[in-house]
Amino acid sequence: MPRGRFALALGVLCWSSILAAQTKAPAPSASSLRGIASLSVGRGLRFNNPFRLQRPLGESAESVSLSATYLDLGAALLVSENGFRQGVLVSGSVALQGIGQFVLTPSYMAQVDLQPTFGLRGRLGVPVVVAPDATLGLEAAVGPSFSVAYGLGVTAELVGSIFFGAATEENNVTTVPMLSLAFGMFFDHEVDL
Repeated sequence: MPRGRFALALGVLCWSSILAAQTKAPAPSASSLRGIASLSVGRGLRFNNPFRLQRPLGESAESVSLSATYLDLGAALLVSENGFRQGVLVSGSVALQGIGQFVLTPSYMAQVDLQPTFGLRGRLGVPVVVAPDATLGLEAAVGPSFSVAYGLGVTAELVGSIFFGAATEENNVTTVPMLSLAFGMFFDHEVDL
C-alpha cells in the first residue's frame, strides 16, 4: 500500500473517531442531589384525650377529638438514584388555632417515582414538641406527590403519630395517638452529581 493511501486511510479513521466521540451522547448521571421545600396544611384526630381538650367528637370528654389545624413548613435534601430518592427532612409545624403549639420534626424520607410526574413518598420521624410543653413523639407518614411544572407540585400525606405527654391523676405518662391528613405544595430542584 503506497504511503499516500495509508496516510489518507489513517487520517479518515482518526477523523471519524473524533467525530464519533463528539457526537456521542453523554451518559446519564447515575445520581443526583435534590432539594425540596414544602408547605402544607393539615388536621387530625386525637384518639386519647387525657387532658379533656376541646372539640370531642363523641358524647364525653374522653372521646376521639379533633386536633387544631396546623401549618407545616419543610425542607428536605435527598439523594436520587434511578427513580428512588432518600435523605433527610426537617419540618416545623405551628397550630393555627387554640393553644399555641410549635413542633420540630427531623425525619428520614424516601420517595419512589411511579411515573415521570407521579410518585409515592414516605417518612419516619421524631416530632419534638417545643411549646407549650416540651415532649417527644414518633411519627410515620405516607402519601402521593404530583409534579405540575417547573419544579412545582402538590402533595397529600396521611400521618400517624404518637406523643408522650405529661402525667395526669390516672397515668404517670400519657400517650396520645393521632391520625392526621395534610395537603400541600412543594418546590423541587435537582442537581446532577
